[in-house]
Amino acid sequence: MGNELQPVEKKETGNEGIERLIAATAHDMEKVNELILERASSHVEVVPQIAMHLIEAGGKRLRPMLTLASASLFGQGKGNEIKYAAAVEFMHNATLLHDDVVDESDMRRGKPAARKIWGNQASVLVGDFLLGQAFMMLVETQSMKALDTLSKAAATIAEGEVLQLSKTKNLATRDRDYMQIINAKTATLFEAATRVGAMAGQASQKQQDAMAIYGRELGLAFQLVDDVLDYGGINRGAKDSPGLGKNTGDDLREGKMTLPIILALEKASESERGIISDALGRENADAGQFAKVLDIINRYHGLETAIDRALGHAENARNAILELPDSELREILRELTHYTVCRVR
Repeated sequence: MGNELQPVEKKETGNEGIERLIAATAHDMEKVNELILERASSHVEVVPQIAMHLIEAGGKRLRPMLTLASASLFGQGKGNEIKYAAAVEFMHNATLLHDDVVDESDMRRGKPAARKIWGNQASVLVGDFLLGQAFMMLVETQSMKALDTLSKAAATIAEGEVLQLSKTKNLATRDRDYMQIINAKTATLFEAATRVGAMAGQASQKQQDAMAIYGRELGLAFQLVDDVLDYGGINRGAKDSPGLGKNTGDDLREGKMTLPIILALEKASESERGIISDALGRENADAGQFAKVLDIINRYHGLETAIDRALGHAENARNAILELPDSELREILRELTHYTVCRVR
């Protein structure tokens, strides 16, 4: 593939970056988790039930860890990074609650989606509650810059979700449309998480910009890989994708126009386009239909091309922080780009 990452020592599994990040942020993440538990509480019983159903379901909490690491990288924080990290996680979980309603998803992180237990209305409203709590924490830090960054991110994420919805089952969707969607709905929060972390660490404007680029590029790589994993990853075939907490093929059944499908449609014959069109957005698409679509995607190298694109964005992320002061944390963040892409293999 065209965009190969520079080798980093001990890259046998690709997990070293995330393992080292978890270790490096463990102390502060305890404080973040305590704050999350505190701010998810409510006198309305169903609110913490839904919030904790999602929060306790797992996930590595990558985004808040990135906020903490970005603050520690510059080492001059005053404690705001804890509330920033909790706000970022609340924003992420709010979007998941909303997404599951929009996508009519049944599973989230390996468990029944909240909407399947409490219904769509309650799920949406608790998502709104989490967003409100996120912005309250930001106000408490008295940082207008952080509030501006994350409030703009919230609006951009919503725009991305609406754009994705408008492109559902639309065979005319192009590569540029897809990149616009994932930049808004995924990369924006990664970018905001690293920027506000750098703010908390008293980084210079140039350093904040470097961290924001790192976050955005990492987020793009992350989403590209997630969209490949929904088709089983590389050399896995039509199996359940590990770590996604959903069934392989959910994107196809939901009619999502992700890059593997878009690339296949650009080169497919009329009959192949018909096969894709018949399966796209069909809730009861069976394993046979999925296998036919996957065969077409593989015929035109859709998964490999998407991973090549992810590798390029991961390398961009690594390069974005090269000029920052050399430190163990900087190397952890650089290693993390490998984990982001290696999840697919």
